[in-house]
Amino acid sequence: MAEKASGENPAVKLIVACAACCLKCVEKICDYLNSAAYCYMAISGGSFCTSAWNGFLLNVKHSLKFSFANLIAKIFILLGKLAITVGNCFSLYFIMKNITFDTAEVSSLIGPMTAVGIVTYFTASIFLGLFDTTVMAMMTCLAVDMDLHDNHPRFGPPTFHDKMEKVESHGAKVKSQDMA
Repeated sequence: MAEKASGENPAVKLIVACAACCLKCVEKICDYLNSAAYCYMAISGGSFCTSAWNGFLLNVKHSLKFSFANLIAKIFILLGKLAITVGNCFSLYFIMKNITFDTAEVSSLIGPMTAVGIVTYFTASIFLGLFDTTVMAMMTCLAVDMDLHDNHPRFGPPTFHDKMEKVESHGAKVKSQDMA
């Protein structure tokens, strides 16, 4: 509203853009804290506010592990979305060319392939978004387990613990080489 009242004033446009950026940042932080709270609530069974605080503290304490897991999850989610979308587009082309023989009747395949690609991408985004929540929940479980047992998790399959020890020993080796 202030932007309309000021006309084409660049200072007002800058202030509005900064305010929108700040609000977007606050929104992202709130979404992340909600996710942490729900994951911690699932483990502890506590109230939302208590779980939000404990989940936040857990995320701060294990921030590197959470950040790495979320980065890897986002990469795999993006690769999954792209692979599913490309696979569906190729399936459409295969079906139209070899089964329904519609490629001769259509002047261009760009329209149908674009429509299928967009619908597929959004559908894959919805389903693969659950993977992001799963990673957050698993990391919360691991962090609680590590906090309860002096950084040596007890619960989970033995293969998981073997891999975790290998990753931690490799990280310690790289860190000692960097210090030297």
